[in-house]
Amino acid sequence: MVRYLTANDRSKFTVRAFATGLFSALGHNPTIAIPGFEGEALVDPNTLENSSLRVLIQAASLEVTDDISDKDRQEINRRMYQEVLEGDSYPEIVYECTVASVSKTGEGQYWVALNGELSLHGVRRSHPVSARVTLTGDSLRAAGEFSLRQSDYEIKPVSAAGGTVTLKDDLKLTFDITAHKQS
Repeated sequence: MVRYLTANDRSKFTVRAFATGLFSALGHNPTIAIPGFEGEALVDPNTLENSSLRVLIQAASLEVTDDISDKDRQEINRRMYQEVLEGDSYPEIVYECTVASVSKTGEGQYWVALNGELSLHGVRRSHPVSARVTLTGDSLRAAGEFSLRQSDYEIKPVSAAGGTVTLKDDLKLTFDITAHKQS
């Protein structure tokens, strides 16, 4: 097995939330960056089978990236950390998985189905994820997207303006992560 560690300066991981409700057209669909994560992959470079991954996210690192006023950004970040994620009680989000299936799509390129468990907000649930994986030299790149329902993790979607704007239960997560081989 070859060990790879994430390179956050070359990776992008985001969450997209969507507004609903009577005045949702006046609200916005926030995009949230996840800069504070670290990942370790143990990879069989010949087949990718029997490979594993562990990703650790610091809840306090999540931050809204939309073009909004500093006041709104601070308020959204505060509410996300304190009311939604309850970061003081649940400071870490963890995803651990193994490779369930692999399809080779080209030289050093694969389509991978991950069978994993996500620990979020004190709840641990099975959460499959699919990714396009490319192995080149000393680098591994994984890209894809997946959805999750906040209610599956006992998170109540946040609302504003007296409930006339609420964020939908479903979130869309997108990742394009680069990792480097460790010696």
